Amino acid sequence: MSERSAIILFAHGARDPRWALPFQRIRALVSQSLPGTPVELAFLEQMTPDLPAAAARVAQAGVERVTVIPLFLGAGGHVKDDLAALIRDLERKYAALQFCVTPPIGEDDELVAAIADWVVRQPR
Repeated sequence: MSERSAIILFAHGARDPRWALPFQRIRALVSQSLPGTPVELAFLEQMTPDLPAAAARVAQAGVERVTVIPLFLGAGGHVKDDLAALIRDLERKYAALQFCVTPPIGEDDELVAAIADWVVRQPR
């Protein structure tokens, strides 16, 4: 039997619900590309679902492995401290699940190059 996995995209959150629209688009695109893989979007603060709620949903889906992808440009305190503490709590609560946290998306060379390319293309 192959390992069932899930993805949780993890973003900061904001008061304005429109702020979440790009993240919801990312979630939809990932879901379309990975049919059969549960893909959740979770927020650190001010928006729902939070990470524990998203983890509960994927746990109910019967997965064995959860990859948490921080949608942050860098590994500041929210990733190093807040996310790490949340993951420790989740690992205690869901001992049968394997949680894997990727580096923040902003540390990916390809993404950084794409952002720089976009900036260069803007009118001056």
